[in-house]
Amino acid sequence: MPFPKALIPVSLRGYKAAWFGPDILAGVTLAAVAIPEVMGYTSISQTPIVTGLYTILLPLAAFALLGSSKLLVVGGDSATAAILAAGLAGAGIAGLQPESPQWVALCGLTALITGVILLIARLLRLGFLGDFLSASVLIGFLTGVGVQVATGQIPDILGVPKGSGNWFQQQWAWMSDLGAVSWPTLAYGAATIGIIFAFKAFLPKIPGAIVAVVGLLTLATLTDASSYGVEVVGAIQGGLPPIGLPQGIELSDIAALLPTAFSCFFIVIAQSAATSRSFALKHGDRADVNRDIIGLSAANIAAGLSGTFVVNGSPTKTQILDGVKGRTQVANLVVVLVTLIVLLFLTDLLTDLPKAVLGGVVFVIGLELIDVKGLVRVSRRRPRELVIAIITAFTVVVVGVGAGIVLALVLSLLDVIERQYKARALVVEPNPGGGYTYEDAAPGTQSAPGLIVFRFDADLFFANASGFTDRVEALVSSAPDPVRWFILDCTSIPDVDYSAGQSLADVTDYLHKRDIHVILARPEKQLLETFERYDLMERISPQHIFDDLDKAIAAFPAAAN
Repeated sequence: MPFPKALIPVSLRGYKAAWFGPDILAGVTLAAVAIPEVMGYTSISQTPIVTGLYTILLPLAAFALLGSSKLLVVGGDSATAAILAAGLAGAGIAGLQPESPQWVALCGLTALITGVILLIARLLRLGFLGDFLSASVLIGFLTGVGVQVATGQIPDILGVPKGSGNWFQQQWAWMSDLGAVSWPTLAYGAATIGIIFAFKAFLPKIPGAIVAVVGLLTLATLTDASSYGVEVVGAIQGGLPPIGLPQGIELSDIAALLPTAFSCFFIVIAQSAATSRSFALKHGDRADVNRDIIGLSAANIAAGLSGTFVVNGSPTKTQILDGVKGRTQVANLVVVLVTLIVLLFLTDLLTDLPKAVLGGVVFVIGLELIDVKGLVRVSRRRPRELVIAIITAFTVVVVGVGAGIVLALVLSLLDVIERQYKARALVVEPNPGGGYTYEDAAPGTQSAPGLIVFRFDADLFFANASGFTDRVEALVSSAPDPVRWFILDCTSIPDVDYSAGQSLADVTDYLHKRDIHVILARPEKQLLETFERYDLMERISPQHIFDDLDKAIAAFPAAAN
């Protein structure tokens, strides 16, 4: 009896036996990179190191079983970790201290809230919200996060205390304390960075991060690094994570954490959707963002119930998985298994790992988030959007990640509104040999003596309705010949809101008073139904509605004779 298809995870349907070997190897390779990486992220989230391992245990398994993407890797992420730490610090919860049980509990609560928001988004089919962070804004946001993440590791690499206050005060703190640098600590941090970059340059197929971690951990253990002033991670709690609701939370905490959870939600949606889509297209698959949201929701709920922080789809880890020929989520389930083995049997081996090594790993991750190439591409192709990206990055660094995500959303929405507000308006001129010439709808332009064919390339809504009306009036009043027909090419007007409908009715009346016939060409059925609701069809004769622009233009000379 065949296994019921409905019980097979979407990401594993159609699995081929030939993929199993590559998936096993890819999973082991990814685990070697992901484990030290997520341990390093705990320095950003300010949680115990073991919580980093928890982010790729149950959360990754939950996504693998419930998501749709074959390759997307879910786990701790630098951007959401930075948002989380900044949000908790600014939540105004009395007596809250980083790495304390209360801090960890609130991290778990934030993950639960984020998971619930994701679930609601899926029920409302809000996967499209991932498109509301433009590429330039996202580049700027992640660049700002990269600067914050990288510079935040400098004290650990130098072996000096971390400063407090805003970003500038934190940088001044370690700069003014250079006389207290621990040179052995710096050696470990610098060696980590050097090894990672050396492998990227000369042996890119070998993960330099794991080479650095294993090699320097071995050295630190053999030489007892802590005895000569190198701070090590110390004892790590082994075993399975605590399962259950975060302890000691209150209802008031939920309200305090909502802004942070919503910020994480938007980044999870935007980053995960972009990563899932890009890798699906690369392999000829179809991305199901709404289905992935179910997996992301389950992953964050699993994180909240297993004592860790918000998880996200990781473009860097997904790229690693793809680069080592992983084919499906079986590779990620292997990562889960390796992580489980580490938690159950190998945490004691990590006791002597220098914090400077983890700081070096995360420092490189931060540098890689600073998308210089992306900024250069934006500057060459769309200089105006470079300004938006830089403003976003500067806000993230100077004001904070929470403010950065709000600004990123606002700038993206303003960009959409401005594009619609400044929509291109054209006058269509038929060519004698066939086809059309499109001219900007400048006063004095006409399609033919007595004829204006007007095309407006956007939805008509309250913000651009007056501009639409002004352009129509300017074209008609400045036409070289008295206008008899005004053809509105509706091919680029999918919708009209109520305010624009009123304006369209007014401009129709204006044209009729000047003995100008209003003609509709190529309107969609839905648009005509909208016009019907706005009583516009009472103003336009059914004979003046054409499903083809050629027919509408051809009818003009006959009507004029």
